[in-house]
Amino acid sequence: MTPEEQTNPTRNWNKSYDVIVAGGGPAGVASAIAAAESGAKTLLVEATGELGGTGTGGGVSHWLGGRFADCSGFVVGGLFRRFAETATAEGFALLPQPERQGYSPFGWDGNPHLTAGVPFDRWRMSEFLDRQCLDAGVDLLFFTRLIGCTTREGKITSVTLHNKSGLFDLAAAQFIDATGDADLAVAAGVPFRVGRDSDHRTAPATLEFQVEGVDEAALSGYINEHHANRMLEEIRRLSAQGIWKFPYDRFICVRMPEEGVFLVNTSRLTGVDALDGRSVSDAMVRGRRETFELLALMREHFPGFRNAKLRFIATLPGIRESRRIDGAFTLTVGDLREGTAFDDTIGFCCYGWDLPDPNRPSYQPMTEQNIAIRDLIPLPFRIMQPQKITNLLCPGRAVSVERDVLGPVRVMASCMAMGEAAGVAAAHPEFSMEALRGELRRRGGIVDGPKRRV
Repeated sequence: MTPEEQTNPTRNWNKSYDVIVAGGGPAGVASAIAAAESGAKTLLVEATGELGGTGTGGGVSHWLGGRFADCSGFVVGGLFRRFAETATAEGFALLPQPERQGYSPFGWDGNPHLTAGVPFDRWRMSEFLDRQCLDAGVDLLFFTRLIGCTTREGKITSVTLHNKSGLFDLAAAQFIDATGDADLAVAAGVPFRVGRDSDHRTAPATLEFQVEGVDEAALSGYINEHHANRMLEEIRRLSAQGIWKFPYDRFICVRMPEEGVFLVNTSRLTGVDALDGRSVSDAMVRGRRETFELLALMREHFPGFRNAKLRFIATLPGIRESRRIDGAFTLTVGDLREGTAFDDTIGFCCYGWDLPDPNRPSYQPMTEQNIAIRDLIPLPFRIMQPQKITNLLCPGRAVSVERDVLGPVRVMASCMAMGEAAGVAAAHPEFSMEALRGELRRRGGIVDGPKRRV
């Protein structure tokens, strides 16, 4: 091996791909596996050292939006259902059911969609997703960042990547941007929007953490007796006493599969710009500091947490919002309220409005205004199709939707539904919409409307 080959072995990686996927979160993993299972030679590029995105490194180890709120069946099929059921069978995930009496430890905040989620062990999930990708034949590149791309006549021809091997270009016929921030789309010149139209501010971020050693009997007993679903009254008292100094006013925790282990999804970090490196760096520092401040307060003032120990602080910030592409079609609040049907629906999700106000981190504008939302939210294929570039799809958080619609469609089960459809479409660009929907049905996808168990 020559000195140049030793310093840059990727230059000798003479591989070509049918599909390259940027981003290894839920949308990216589903895209890559679906593409590979459909016969495409597929590469998945991930900037960190593990798959799963917000669900693993981001600490939100709770897939939401894929089951009916009353837990009576799956709303998202295909890979999401396969992963949820397999992980549960392997013993590191749960499919909770509602409690017959009192609050569920998986949804104490009174939101039934939390109980209908799929909590899982984030470390086991990381290895599980590796295994699923490799079994499907996906090539994986970790610690590899997307730098840019080359385009010609409305198509991406190659992407520029960087890792310890240096800078290098890889070509493919089709590309999928599952970065969550539309990084590849923007590099290719796709128009986009950020945050609110009025000031471009975005929803607050969260640095999640998990604790172990929680006394569940003490916690559930107190919550049931005092109807303290988010510790609202307790926080009001602590605020009046000058003890609670955070800008948010509710406590949110969700039990993980292991007894006594809880995800704490409480902090709301305002003013974080996910597209600014300094802002994200500052958010990590602020989030870690608030974790220890909040944990100390929990131990002293919240029943059940006296002996709780810190188990994990997320290594990725929980970003709710950044860019949204301008796509072939934009899904609107009106569509969700009216129950509009679409010929190109490739899946559904079931979740409520969830996009906190950028300045008031505990305020949910759509919920507080009592704006009704239907149980089932359709996911049209066109919201993933960016303008200007014909061989790129953008499943996940950066889809073409009205800003408030991002609240329910950004959760992980819907990202998997969109990702699976994007992967099949990228592997078969010749498919008509009818053929694509037919193939998703064959894979167990739910494209015609989910049905509850009788």
